[in-house]
Parts: sequence; C-alpha cells; structure tokens
Amino acid sequence: MTIRPILRALPLLFATSAALAQLPAAVDGQPLPTLAPMIERTQPAVVNIHSQTHVKVRDPFFDDPFFRHFFNSPGVPRERVQQSLGSGVIVDALKGYVLTNNHVIDGADDIQVTLADGRTLKGKFIGSDPDSDVALLQIPAERLSALTLADSEQLRVGDFVVALGNPFGIGQSVTSGIVSALGRSGLRGVGVQDFIQTDASINPGNSGGALVNLRGELVGINTAIYSPSGGNVGIGFAIPAKLAREVMRQLLAYGEVKRGSLGADTQDISAGIAPLLGLKSTQGALVTRVQPGSPAAAAGLREGDVITALNGKAVNASRELGNLEGLLPIGTRVAITIQRDGATATLQATLKPTELRKLDGGKLDAGLAGAELGDLPDKLRRQGLSGVLVHAVTPGSRAEANGLRANDLVAAVNQAEVRDLAELEARIAKRRNPQLLLTIVRGRSAFYMLVE
Repeated sequence: MTIRPILRALPLLFATSAALAQLPAAVDGQPLPTLAPMIERTQPAVVNIHSQTHVKVRDPFFDDPFFRHFFNSPGVPRERVQQSLGSGVIVDALKGYVLTNNHVIDGADDIQVTLADGRTLKGKFIGSDPDSDVALLQIPAERLSALTLADSEQLRVGDFVVALGNPFGIGQSVTSGIVSALGRSGLRGVGVQDFIQTDASINPGNSGGALVNLRGELVGINTAIYSPSGGNVGIGFAIPAKLAREVMRQLLAYGEVKRGSLGADTQDISAGIAPLLGLKSTQGALVTRVQPGSPAAAAGLREGDVITALNGKAVNASRELGNLEGLLPIGTRVAITIQRDGATATLQATLKPTELRKLDGGKLDAGLAGAELGDLPDKLRRQGLSGVLVHAVTPGSRAEANGLRANDLVAAVNQAEVRDLAELEARIAKRRNPQLLLTIVRGRSAFYMLVE
C-alpha cells in the first residue's frame, strides 16, 4: 500500500534538471537530518599520525666472531623500521596539544602529524601513560582547530556518537553509532580501564581518534575493538574524555601520572575459600595484608575484611578494586564499603602515592651484591602480581654471576613467599642457615636459583 505513492512521486523528482537532481532540502516543511555540519566543524581537529621506530635485529650467525670474519662483516647491529599508523585529536589550538593512544607512538623515534588540510608537521612527544593508553604530543600551533572536551560522565547508554579517524591509513573517515555500555573493563594490555563501549565502527588506524557527541564535543579517545575474527563486529572501546583530561593535566604538570593507592593487598574469593571465612558470596576483594602507615591502615581496614564497594561502585573482584584505585587521583577521599564478621561497615580513607623502596641486594646478602631490588610498581600490582622486582644488575657483580637478570621477579625465599621488599628483608634476616634459595619468575618461566 505504501509503494504506490512513492512510485507516483518519482517522475516528479527525476523530471527536474540535472543541476537540481538531488534530494530536497526539506520534506513536508521539515529539513532532512544530517550530521554534515557537525562533521565539517570537527574534522579539522582530527589528525593522522605516522610514527617510525628503529628496532635492532639480532642475527645469531653474525653474533658469532667466526661468521663475522668469514663474511667480512664488521658486526654492526642491523636495524629494521617499524611503522605505525593512527589518529589523534587536537585539544588545544593555541598550544598545539594532541591527544592520542600510547600504543600508537610507543617507542617512536619519529612522529609525523598530518592535518585535515594536508599539512604534515613534526610531532613532539610530551609524555604518555601506558596504564591508561593515553599519550600527549605537541605540534606547531599554526592555524589549528581544536575540539572541546565534554563531560563524559553525562553520557548515557543510547546516546548517539560519531567516531572520526584514519582507518587502515586510507584517510579520514567517519562512522556513527550509539553508546552501547559504560564503565567497561577487563581488556588485556591496559592497566586502568573505564571504557565507553560503542557500536560505531572502529578499525585499525582509528586508534587515538575522536569519539564525539552530536554537538561535536569530544567524549572519548578511540582505543580498541573486540574482534574474534579480525573484522569489526560492532564492539569498540574509547577512553572517556574525563580520564584523558586528567592524564593530560598530570603529564603537563609532572611529566608522569601519579595515582593514589589504599595500600592494601587483596585477592579474589574462590568458592572454596568463601565458606571457610564464613562468607555467603564470592563477590568482593579479600584483604590479605594492610601495609603499615598506609591509608588503609589509617582507615582501620583489617586482614580478612572483604571490600565490596569503593565510593559506591561495586567491587566484585580484586582486579576491579585496583582499577577503581587507578582511576582516582592522589588526595581523593574515598568511602570503602566492607563486610566484616557478617556485618557491613563503611570506612573513610584518603588515597596516597605508593612509596616504592629500592636497595642494593648486597645489604641483604653478599651473593645479591650488584642487584637493585625494589617493590613492584602499581601497574604490576594491579595485575595481581606480588614479589620483589630486580630493577637492574651491575655487569660483573656477584648477583650477575649467580644468574640474576634485570626484570626478574623474586617470588619466594627458601620456599617462603615474599610479597614486597620488606618481606624479603625479613625472610633473609630470619633464615636459620646461610643457604639462600630464591624462586625466580622470568617471563613465563619460574625456577629456583641458589645464591652463593
């Protein structure tokens, strides 16, 4: 029934001259909906980023002196160039600041930024935060356009959004969709997560590009997609503008991002542990240790408490607690909801920076001399790791002779677990015999190491 009126109208449309052969500006007095005016305003602030990284290539043959002599090779390390394509967003036209993803420019030796008008400018690296995958660049501030950062906390599921970027390096493209979900986490490779999920197509090269609302305001930085097949399946993720703004502020102020911590170690609650502790649920983060002098200690948190919420946001697992901590700046006052002895209580604490201690292993044992040992950084702790990190090993030292390498993780001493440097010191000081057997985690391997 609805087809006939449309068919009768077609001759009227096609009967017009070639110059007027287009859709009408209005139907029944109402203008046709279009995103074109908003896109025209925002596109000049979205840039393409091309980065190059020189990587040394090791060749087992040319590492051998015999082969170098035989092939008359001087043994100069060879290099290969890794190239990366991505996108970025100008957020300050007067100072030339550009937000992008850390993984777009990580380790780059040369960064070129191409504007929508075709100009290519050299990008200056200001700083980055691998935990949130945000990086800040600066380009010469000449005839630039910038996007206004919106309050991303006002976003709602169902809001229309538009993604702008440089997919596959083919040039600027625009896709549209809605906000599918908020507060997403659990993605691999990113420590601090509070993602906006959208079904606007985000493809390789879109990383670092803009996610805007229909007013053309920046609500997020496009970052990743969920793709079992390698193609777009309508599940993309963007870093909220509020988080990107805070990262940029700290990078400009301190050159790094300083995050607060409660100073408590936690673990997940398994179905086997719950009944032994008198718990009716496995949801929450079980407190296994409260660091002396920490905000958690000052708040009255105890071992055996179960943290179920932080500032009203539910905590279902230990990783979620670490993520919520990482999203809050130093000095933030937080309400900790806990379960203790079957009752619910709320504690108050103020987040402080984690104090990472380091010392020369020779102060603990002569066999560790030359190894710089220290506490784990927050990024590794939020991943559920514990132990003592070997930050550096002096060439020719006793520690090197015993087999220690930089980035080794000391997980136990004489088969007794250590969670940080203080525990390592205590275990070594209280040992009953001079033998020192370390449990080392190196990459994906774990092994014993006898220190002599």
